[in-house]
Amino acid sequence: MTRRRPTGVAYPSDADGTSDVAARARGNCLQRGFLGRFPEKGCGKPVETAPFRAAWAATLRAARYNVGVPLVIRDFKSQDFDTLWRMDQDCFPPGISYSKPELKAYMRQRGSITLVAEDSGGGKLRGFIVVHGGPTGHVITIDVPVEVRRSGVGSSLLRAAEQRLQEEGCRAVDLETAVDNLGALAFYKRHGYSVIRTWPRYYSNGVDALVLRKSLEAST
Repeated sequence: MTRRRPTGVAYPSDADGTSDVAARARGNCLQRGFLGRFPEKGCGKPVETAPFRAAWAATLRAARYNVGVPLVIRDFKSQDFDTLWRMDQDCFPPGISYSKPELKAYMRQRGSITLVAEDSGGGKLRGFIVVHGGPTGHVITIDVPVEVRRSGVGSSLLRAAEQRLQEEGCRAVDLETAVDNLGALAFYKRHGYSVIRTWPRYYSNGVDALVLRKSLEAST
């Protein structure tokens, strides 16, 4: 889905990187690719979105979703941490997945909100999202295990997080995902996000990230 880059990785000039904890937009799990905060201006060039429109449309037409999983979306509890960290390791490859200290740092940062999706039948955790508040909120990561993807878990988590951010006064929410992650792009397009710029060589493998934004001012 979306994700910021992990800490402890060398990136060219972190001036065009993050200003909080260094993070990485991950784009796996839909592709994950999220984390961190970046300067509001000057961190990338405007993106020509036309090349992505056909790919988005094709991906959306081809998408087929599993039967929805009955869920309860709730706040993170400290006893959830080990399960969520293991989920992160399963969802993302080495270099994109977070170490325990990295994940804890994002969850504990001031203004951070962590929500989990729990199976209403047996209490099994089905996914989680970490977002940071502020005038412009930021999606750090969404993790959804492969066996419950395309069942509405990611959408439920994203909507719940957006609502919480809006209640706390956020006017918009940003995230990053890899330029070649068409599944993630289709997902976020469907949820009202638009590409606003690129972030060159955002990932450790040299892949650029797309920065996407959604206004929360008109959301209901």
